[in-house]
Amino acid sequence: MALSEDLRLPVACPNCGSHLMRIPSVKNPDDKVHCASCQRFVCLYHEACTVLKQGPGSDSEALIEKAVNRGA
Repeated sequence: MALSEDLRLPVACPNCGSHLMRIPSVKNPDDKVHCASCQRFVCLYHEACTVLKQGPGSDSEALIEKAVNRGA
């Protein structure tokens, strides 16, 4: 059982520009989401869900997110 999962968000990390984020596997609304590359705090899990619901900015972003987030 993994303690965290990787998820691609349409919004990049402000520190390194990566779109790959690490989320806790429990997925509580107040859990912290960190960048998978530089480990910087990016947002809370409920905020990440809101960003995902808003959708990607382009068709190419949508295809990338669909491929990366298929297990999430």
